[in-house]
Amino acid sequence: MLYTFRTVSIYGVFLLKKTAKMLAEIGLPEGDAFDLPDSKLAFPDGANYRIEISGVEKLSVLQALVDEMEKRDIPVHRLICTVMGATLLSDRELEEFAELAHSTKLEVIMTPGPRALWDIGRQISTPEGALSGMRYRGMKGLIELVDEVLHLIDMGFRGFLVVGECGLYALNELRKTGHIPKDTVFKVSIFSGHANPAGAKLLEMLGADTFNPVADLTLPQLASIRQAVKIPMDLHVYIFDTWGGFNRFYETPEMSRVCSPCYFKIEPGVSCSSLYKPWGIGLENLAREKVTYAERIIRLVEENWPKGRVSKRGASDLAIPKI
Repeated sequence: MLYTFRTVSIYGVFLLKKTAKMLAEIGLPEGDAFDLPDSKLAFPDGANYRIEISGVEKLSVLQALVDEMEKRDIPVHRLICTVMGATLLSDRELEEFAELAHSTKLEVIMTPGPRALWDIGRQISTPEGALSGMRYRGMKGLIELVDEVLHLIDMGFRGFLVVGECGLYALNELRKTGHIPKDTVFKVSIFSGHANPAGAKLLEMLGADTFNPVADLTLPQLASIRQAVKIPMDLHVYIFDTWGGFNRFYETPEMSRVCSPCYFKIEPGVSCSSLYKPWGIGLENLAREKVTYAERIIRLVEENWPKGRVSKRGASDLAIPKI
């Protein structure tokens, strides 16, 4: 009986290796990268990692973040803004937001307003329905998405968060035809749920400039994604309680080494939906806390992987708003 079990086990491993080689023939890694190899890629300025802070919902939050960043002399590179929808801000607010981000050389990734949960599409709000993922619903949803992006471009913004492949495809095709400026950046959200090299490769092929894999991948799994694509990975190193509530600060030196180029995404709190409201209380103080966390992360990388480089503020490839 033991012999039979061993024979089946060896046969199964043989088949798995054969299947892995088959996938390698189409450009995917043969497995997760347990050897954690150094990434051969970097940002255009030669840096390995950057800092991304989410939940900058309104001008007062941006002002607090900038004040703390300058007080501590800590580089922050990218802001994920208006998470609950840019539609909720007035044009004057958007203009002032763009002006301050431009003057402080911060990349702004805006979240367009209309999407699932805004209209009658409530399937995603149920425990089982959430497994289907967040998508733009019907042509109505796509038209509203594109219209919102075009409006924000007129306000000066050049970076946008996209929650599904359909929206990414449409926006990238419009960028190809010139309806959207060539220097516009599309970041794919964690809500798209990609967790392996094939998913990352698909997003890259569809025009993603950067993407957020699911947050609980192991280092070998992240390293295998890096072997498949060149675009930056946006890695949660602190995440909401409702998404797991974990802190990966001590993994950032290894993440820098094997995932370069990557953004370290700082997003603590109870939950996205309960916290990120333009009328939310305490977002200014939380923004200051996130800058403090950024300082801690940079120190950890410097101490544990001295070769790792963080970009300086205002790198030339950032989607900084234009005024």
